[in-house]
Amino acid sequence: MDISHLTIGVVGLGYVGLPLAVGFGQKTRVIGYDTSITRVHQLHDGHDQKLEVSDSELASATGLRVTSDVGELGPADIYIITTPTPVDEYKRPDLSYLISASRTVGRVLSAGNTVIYESTVYPGATEEVCVPVLEEFSGLKYNVGFFVGYSPERINPGDKQHRFSNTVKVTSGSTPECAALVDGLYRAVVSAGTYRASSIRVAEASKVIENIQRDVNIALVNELALLFNEMGIDTAEVLEAAGTKWNFLGFRPGLVGGHCIGIDPYYLTYKAQAVGFHPEIILAGRRINDSMGSYAASQLVKAMAKRGITATGSRVLVLGLAFKENTPDIRNTKVLDLVSELTDFGAQVDVLDPWVDPAEALSAYDLDLVDDPRSGTYDAIVLAVAHRQFADLGADGIHAFGKRQGHVFYDLRSVFPRSESELRL
Repeated sequence: MDISHLTIGVVGLGYVGLPLAVGFGQKTRVIGYDTSITRVHQLHDGHDQKLEVSDSELASATGLRVTSDVGELGPADIYIITTPTPVDEYKRPDLSYLISASRTVGRVLSAGNTVIYESTVYPGATEEVCVPVLEEFSGLKYNVGFFVGYSPERINPGDKQHRFSNTVKVTSGSTPECAALVDGLYRAVVSAGTYRASSIRVAEASKVIENIQRDVNIALVNELALLFNEMGIDTAEVLEAAGTKWNFLGFRPGLVGGHCIGIDPYYLTYKAQAVGFHPEIILAGRRINDSMGSYAASQLVKAMAKRGITATGSRVLVLGLAFKENTPDIRNTKVLDLVSELTDFGAQVDVLDPWVDPAEALSAYDLDLVDDPRSGTYDAIVLAVAHRQFADLGADGIHAFGKRQGHVFYDLRSVFPRSESELRL
């Protein structure tokens, strides 16, 4: 499909929207819109501070222009909405960003336009929640004046191997003609190809279960870690032995945060309960994974006590704040649970993360990062995120942060051999 005659408006230039805008901007005209003036200025300067797109990739998108002026979205033929879909304090879906973006697009929508959603939602949300907003603010009728598609994002922050262009894209549309248009649009920029779902609801469901599957599998190994710790068996060694079987799945225990795995299951459980179904396995997995931060903190405090180190008044260095390794993404990071629990035990906690913008950590979580922790200072060190810089330090380099008279090194991510730390998950 030749898309060079189309103008595409991308609403939201974050981890999902920017790679998308760059991919299309290499083929046709793209108007990238974001409400953050700071974000737009950074992109005008040719740099993505989220590190998902390189400076050279950004420069190669010659058809892309970015703006924070909603009025500039008007000329688009197709709009793609990539806003976040978090949960509220009660673990209920927060669709406010999606509704706001739908209002924005509705105000500039013209007859014949197509609106594509990429945000993760429960099955039915696009047509039940977003379409009425588009109708209200555009004055147009669904599937007569405008059409809607859904193509779930598959961005994996920090992953330089599985990118927007080489990951199969699921597509769908509100009519057969719209579905063909959406599929052809993505096929023009995604070298791995597309999979056309039979309906928007099927595409929505496919996205949400991708992350539920990972969440439940990680919950299983987290529960196994709890069990094996009680039995005095090293979980990492068990998983390594079991991994010699060709069909054993290589999941590892740890803190499960981020914008997808720690959030998306609540979207499906919300919808399930709305239709009278109680999802037991999904919620059980969430309970286990949500508890791991406090469990890790209690493990550390017990290990410190065995060495005669009292948690109250102790100094603890946590290595890593991002929700996963080698990315600056701190959305829904469960390292905060660990830090909060250790603070409740009376410890003074410092957090070091060379990937994370200190200003963002302060703004999002009121957390002051340290940038140069002193050697010989800490009663305990927790390797919470397996950034390559921490691996490059080596176990000796990490131990150097600890007090010479005695400290505990908790290798939460099992980066080093068992003999190099006092504690592993």
